[in-house]
Amino acid sequence: MRVLLVEDDEPVAESLRRGLLRYGFEVNWVTTGQEALTAAGAPRDPYDVVLLDLGLPDADGLDVCKALRAGSDVPIIVISARSEETDRVVGLELGADDYVSKPFGVREVIARIRAVMRRMQPRTPSQESGADRYGSRLTIDRKAARVHLDGEEVALAPKEYDLLAFLTEEPGALMSREQIMEAVWDANWFGPTKTLDVHVAALRRKLAGAVTIEAVRGVGFRLIVNEDGQPA
Repeated sequence: MRVLLVEDDEPVAESLRRGLLRYGFEVNWVTTGQEALTAAGAPRDPYDVVLLDLGLPDADGLDVCKALRAGSDVPIIVISARSEETDRVVGLELGADDYVSKPFGVREVIARIRAVMRRMQPRTPSQESGADRYGSRLTIDRKAARVHLDGEEVALAPKEYDLLAFLTEEPGALMSREQIMEAVWDANWFGPTKTLDVHVAALRRKLAGAVTIEAVRGVGFRLIVNEDGQPA
């Protein structure tokens, strides 16, 4: 996923850029409104999402947001220290898809990116009811935190559900142990990650045939959706 990061505060931008790269995003960082409009207007390799700061040195971020929306349907997430309700409302009315107030965590930004991207995707009949379908057998209702396999609800422990929800955000993507522990357990988790292996084993057993969770030695795990319902 290609991200255009528009932020003139170097420490904030570097921290966010490193975090996004760690989660597998491709990031192009620019510092001015003009650079943002030029980059977003390039016909080759369009961006999947724009993270836009409002406090830019050459232009008001709200004007940049309006110009971006006028020329493209690319999702825009405003990231700003302006936390007043008026700024949030104006940003959304000008075409922003979401608004994150500083200070923020990388995980929050990534969660908002994924939420915006899900809203942009065409919805299937099962998704209209709040459920996301993975292959022919598995559905996950994130609103209700419920999982169904072949139409029958699967009993998952809370962390088993959180792990499955995280891995299915990007099927096929390799997630490191550190990424998973930070997202599912705690950003400040220290110590052995054997609990992760236990939860992976439980998901493999309960969802056998519908998904395959591959272990990449020394790195982490990758979830593969078995489209034909058989193990990969």
